[in-house]
Amino acid sequence: MNMERTLISQTPEKIGEKVSLSGWINVRRDHGKLIFLDLRDRTGIVQAVILPDKKEAYQKAKTIKNEFVVSIFGKVKERPSGQSKEGESTNKLEIEVEELEIISATEDDFPFEISAKELKLNAQTLFDNRNLSLRNRKINDIFRLYSVLLDSYGRAMRADDFLEIKSPKILSSATEGGANFFKIKYFKREAFLAQSPQFYKQAGVGAFERVFEIGTVFRAEPHFTTRHVNEFTGLDAEMGFISDFSDIMDELEKVMRKITQEISQNCVKILKEYGGEILNEEKFPRIKLEEALKILKKEYNKESLGIDTDPEGERMISDWVKKKYHSDFVFLTHYPVSGRPFYTMPGKDLRLTESFDLIFKGVEIATGGQRIHIYHQLIESIKRHKLDPKDFADYLNIFKLGMPPHGGWGIGSERIVQKILNLSSVKEAILFPRDVKRLTP
Repeated sequence: MNMERTLISQTPEKIGEKVSLSGWINVRRDHGKLIFLDLRDRTGIVQAVILPDKKEAYQKAKTIKNEFVVSIFGKVKERPSGQSKEGESTNKLEIEVEELEIISATEDDFPFEISAKELKLNAQTLFDNRNLSLRNRKINDIFRLYSVLLDSYGRAMRADDFLEIKSPKILSSATEGGANFFKIKYFKREAFLAQSPQFYKQAGVGAFERVFEIGTVFRAEPHFTTRHVNEFTGLDAEMGFISDFSDIMDELEKVMRKITQEISQNCVKILKEYGGEILNEEKFPRIKLEEALKILKKEYNKESLGIDTDPEGERMISDWVKKKYHSDFVFLTHYPVSGRPFYTMPGKDLRLTESFDLIFKGVEIATGGQRIHIYHQLIESIKRHKLDPKDFADYLNIFKLGMPPHGGWGIGSERIVQKILNLSSVKEAILFPRDVKRLTP
């Protein structure tokens, strides 16, 4: 089989020709004297048929099990009348095998059938066998859509002159204070895993004016929910010379529109497979948090503790916005100073901040706002949050050098995928999730 490899997606263009294909056996079926193999590669699945007169290939095929890695050589033919299936173009053809090579055999029996259209597994089985479950086509498609999201985010940022940076994830102090950080041993010292790239992207504004990052974020929060994990991929950005925090919302809205439009255009089959849709025809509504709490009280009789909302409140306000504005997105703005990090800019009402959360289909996917850019104001804010300015000496040095009004956001990328595809848990949108109980595989 000394022939250049053809991908399965290319076979509809080669009917009548002989090709060499390589991939995994998705399923083997024996019908009388015929052996059928569904071969899978990164581009799709195609049926191969092996006739008894191809003795060497036929004998090898009789030993094959699911997930064997093989190469086949044969002729691309249209399926006999009545055997073709609707859907992908490869469903209307098959490969009549002349030669077959087993590249790699499977060693163990599998705990479930990965060729099934739906893997109806509990979470523990799904993630304990992650290497296997990722090979299921429907689960595999989650990460194909995720790849489109990451790519479109990067291109959307670059199109608006944001420079991509990569910040360190091992830090000498916790970024935002509090207790939700991981301590690690760093040679003979104690260090911390980054809770966010916040300080470094603000430094990036001082050097480059507009920066963004796609990077890992660590949060030591002992949550047992469908929306939290302890390691996730953040989509961050920071921009200088803003007029106020509405400039940041304008930019984030523009970016999210590009992302969702590209996903809608490039992931049609995946969205259909998962019953996913995105409603963003209208401008994203912007509602002050205090007003949102009044709506929740009036429309849903939901009481809130203090000036804040909870996951149930986010779901309810999303339902209200979808009915009223036909949008899956809503900005909740002007969060209280007590609930935001020390670097958040206070508003005219000093109790509230120039900050926001972006809610998508009932879940907060982004947090952002304007930052304090004046050195002495930042010092006072650190003290009001009962923190010691000495612990933030390197960070504070940025503001001794002159900083423009600026702000930005942090997005939990996997939450976007979760909500677009109606996944039951954000963990399903992570290749190998890490939570309170899970550190393997």
